[in-house]
Amino acid sequence: MKIGVFSDTHDNLPKIDKAVRFFNKNKVGFVLHAGDFIAPFVVARLKHLASDWCGIFGNNDGERKGLSGISEGKIKVGPLRLKLDNKNITLVHDINEIDAKREPADVVIFGHTHKAQITKHDNKLLINPGECAGWLTNKSTIALIDLTSLSVKIVTI
Repeated sequence: MKIGVFSDTHDNLPKIDKAVRFFNKNKVGFVLHAGDFIAPFVVARLKHLASDWCGIFGNNDGERKGLSGISEGKIKVGPLRLKLDNKNITLVHDINEIDAKREPADVVIFGHTHKAQITKHDNKLLINPGECAGWLTNKSTIALIDLTSLSVKIVTI
């Protein structure tokens, strides 16, 4: 199963649209958002995803009630632990919120730093897709993960 991952969209609607098109074109089975959506109107763009999705709040998501309501509960307080394709995944905005080395997960996905990163610790993948918005780094990135092979690709959009 392929999953799409993004974070730190920060209201950049054109970049969110590009990410959604990329995920749909690549036929991902699920999409995860690691926080910092910002405003509820962003969620309307995610309704164009061909797959199901969920996400967590980031430190800049001030309108949590609005985000939660418009997403029909798909955005939750992290860390969020879920199982996809028999892989345990932890989704957290700031990696410092958990002890990543001890986290009982095959894959830990985080955001917050706006820097794309792929690290392997023992048999665990730590993935930051970077910032989708591109506001801070002038580089808009997302990630594509193959859960079967546990391979990751950072994609510039």
